Amino acid sequence: MSTRATKSGINREVAEKLASKYDAQLAGQCMQWISQQIGEGFDTSGESSNVYTQLKSGQRLARLVNVISPGKVSQKMIDGANKMAFKQMELINKFIDACKSLGVPDHEAFATVDLYEEQNMVQVITCISALMRKFGLGPKEATENKREFTAEQMKAGQSVIGLQMGTNRGASQAGMSMGNTRHIVD
Repeated sequence: MSTRATKSGINREVAEKLASKYDAQLAGQCMQWISQQIGEGFDTSGESSNVYTQLKSGQRLARLVNVISPGKVSQKMIDGANKMAFKQMELINKFIDACKSLGVPDHEAFATVDLYEEQNMVQVITCISALMRKFGLGPKEATENKREFTAEQMKAGQSVIGLQMGTNRGASQAGMSMGNTRHIVD
């Protein structure tokens, strides 16, 4: 695999902003959860480089998929991903597909390169924590709060001017004098 050039300009600023949002404590919790689910002991520290190192091959994520949905990824496929990049990326992609099929929204999922090339580890942790929420770990998901309004309430709301639209109350140009007055010369 070729190494990428160092980022500069706005790309570096974006990368630094993403890196500043990384939550090592949440990442550690995600790593511990993965370790418990697959029954494998490994370094579960939440440091970004450790998460990348532990999950890059996709094997642990594929084992997690098999714990959640047995038989989704063949053991032969998991074992064959030791050194081949496209096989590793395929396992990562299987994990992403499994997350989406379990109800993780698209905006919380990550792209394969986010993990494989260590591009956006914040999104990787976001996806894993969203998957954890599906199993009752972490903050509770919001539920729909549908509201019903009568025709009378809807009609009353149409006569109200929202503050986003602005207001002209108290606005006048009385007393304003700007610049010099106009001089007419004969």
